[in-house]
Amino acid sequence: MTNPSAPIQSTDTPYVLVLYYSQHGTTKALAYAIAQGIEDAGMTARIRTVPTVAAETVVAKPAIPDEGDLYCTLSDLKNCSGLALGSPTHFGNMAGAMKHFWDSTVTLWLAGNLQNKPACVFTSTGSMHGGQETTLLTMMMPLLHHGMMVLGLPYSNPELGRTNRGGTPYGASHVSGSAHDQPVTKDERTLAIAQGKRLAQATKALINATWS
Repeated sequence: MTNPSAPIQSTDTPYVLVLYYSQHGTTKALAYAIAQGIEDAGMTARIRTVPTVAAETVVAKPAIPDEGDLYCTLSDLKNCSGLALGSPTHFGNMAGAMKHFWDSTVTLWLAGNLQNKPACVFTSTGSMHGGQETTLLTMMMPLLHHGMMVLGLPYSNPELGRTNRGGTPYGASHVSGSAHDQPVTKDERTLAIAQGKRLAQATKALINATWS
């Protein structure tokens, strides 16, 4: 996986952007599993996150965080060849920090910068019925408005039929428990890696496609 502290690669080098927000580390764990799948399929994964937003006006956070993954820029998003988008569930929807980021992408929408690029979504919740599927579906909405091509997880992955925690046909997921202390299970991780591979394979197939 791309070292988050490494210099930004040339935009001539195709990469799949893994963009996530994580409060307790569980969505981040899925993001890194998806990135592994992307790189296993022969593409570069660029991992990025978004800063937390506050309910009150506060001093802006630095552009580069003190630790962890770099914050995503509009350039990171504009120049990606594919996208994996992840967020924990907040009342059946993506977290406010991720929604805030997507609300800032109007210039990319106006220019059509993301059109015809493949994308997928992933999430984590504290409980089995905490809104995983609604979060995944609602995260697809801005991607569809941007003209992206959204991929799910097919049932050809046997783990999808036997998992008793996370994992949906809409995208990889994880149940972290009420204390958010449950590690990603073997099936959840396998599905996340498979999703990354599928996204990378679709990206490679579409990267030189001609659209009228």
